[in-house]
Amino acid sequence: MNVTRRDFFKITGASVAGAAIMGLGIDLEPFRSHAQTLKLRFAKESTSICCYCAVGCGVICSTGETGSEKIVNIEGDPDHPVNKGALCAKGAALSQLVNNENRITTPLYRAPFSAQWRKVSWDWALPRIAKRIKQSRDASFMERNSKDQVVNHTTGIASVGSAALDNEECWLLQAMMRSLGLVYIEHQARI
Repeated sequence: MNVTRRDFFKITGASVAGAAIMGLGIDLEPFRSHAQTLKLRFAKESTSICCYCAVGCGVICSTGETGSEKIVNIEGDPDHPVNKGALCAKGAALSQLVNNENRITTPLYRAPFSAQWRKVSWDWALPRIAKRIKQSRDASFMERNSKDQVVNHTTGIASVGSAALDNEECWLLQAMMRSLGLVYIEHQARI
């Protein structure tokens, strides 16, 4: 048998590879495979907007089975014109914001000169907030400036918008703030 050096290395390499495969217990017999049941199988999907920055990426939130509000999966919405299915690290971890046991879900109130916060109901908090806005607006409202020009504004209240608002919600917020006479209206996207 005439074996060249090159042929010797080929035969040796194939023999070593075959021995290694057999030593690992790899069987070349066909086997039956089956698909795993995904945790998303019975999940309800709904679309939303990421709340972290002013980009406004679309997300698909998958919540658990009926009755469960726990988010089991977050992924980018491929049909959304802004991100086309892509998400940054913060957007991909959005479920941690909702599934957090330390998340504040009720209003907190700290009385003047108190060091403690206490939980209050929305029925108690909303009228109190409206009353404070009215008091501040009335105390700082200016009909005319020093040149006797009509200005009808207040400088005692400011508004900072949220990047999680869509165009329609921003328009409503702006209309409400301007109807109160606010001058200082800002948005998170510019801060």
